[in-house]
Amino acid sequence: MPTVEVTDLKDGDFLLDVREDDEWQEGHAERALHIPMSDFVARFGELTEAAPQDGRVHVICRSGGRSAQVTAYLVQQGIDAVNVAGGMQLWEAAGRPVITDEGKPGQVV
Repeated sequence: MPTVEVTDLKDGDFLLDVREDDEWQEGHAERALHIPMSDFVARFGELTEAAPQDGRVHVICRSGGRSAQVTAYLVQQGIDAVNVAGGMQLWEAAGRPVITDEGKPGQVV
């Protein structure tokens, strides 16, 4: 499983958040694309439209389990994807910003 640490992510890296809507609403990374794992196959086209053609997709969830499953699927589809180890829990612990849709400080649940 291709994996990357939160501390290795750069500000411009493309981030795909696969947590459910209620988790996303409590707090997320500012420029992440949100496609819940439960809707992922049906909404796969949104990823292909938004993802950089020559870049990597960094997949994140709460702790790394769901994002690992989505990463494996993307790799099978020929997409350069990596799982973000520790997910949003380590994102928040590393001091990375977590916001709500309104741009206010959020939290990881």
